[in-house]
Amino acid sequence: MSDVTPADDLGAALGQLLRAYADVVGPKLAGFPQGARGYQTMCEVVGGRQPSQAALAAQLGIDRTMMTYLIDDLVAAGLVERRPDPDDRRRRRVVATGKGTAAVSELCGEVTEAEQSVLGALDEQERALFRTLLRKAAGNGPAHTAEACSIVTGALGI
Repeated sequence: MSDVTPADDLGAALGQLLRAYADVVGPKLAGFPQGARGYQTMCEVVGGRQPSQAALAAQLGIDRTMMTYLIDDLVAAGLVERRPDPDDRRRRRVVATGKGTAAVSELCGEVTEAEQSVLGALDEQERALFRTLLRKAAGNGPAHTAEACSIVTGALGI
């Protein structure tokens, strides 16, 4: 038998944290096309990490068909463009527009502030450690970080 108590239940703690995150961050992204999914996609696009729809879908765990609709909505909002891939003319790259980059920059501060309130029980050093361990456990890099926000903000000269 395990020594894990209900208070140590990882699933319960993750669920509680995720609900708190959704309650605080969700309203910040409510007006953004496709909400949190659209914002996370835009963070990847602005960061230039995933150049194609297929790569974005794989990175974010979104069905490829759904990713097509998500990108369509971002295109309609003027946040991204589909451009021919210079390395393979059969593919299209998803590229942020100036409006898209500005939208992500504006939201980065709001999301960071909301995330800090969700992690309010932790001091700054604990928050950094928590994020590092969470990324390591998840096996991938973050879609949104304060560093990414500063890069976007710096690029815009804000």
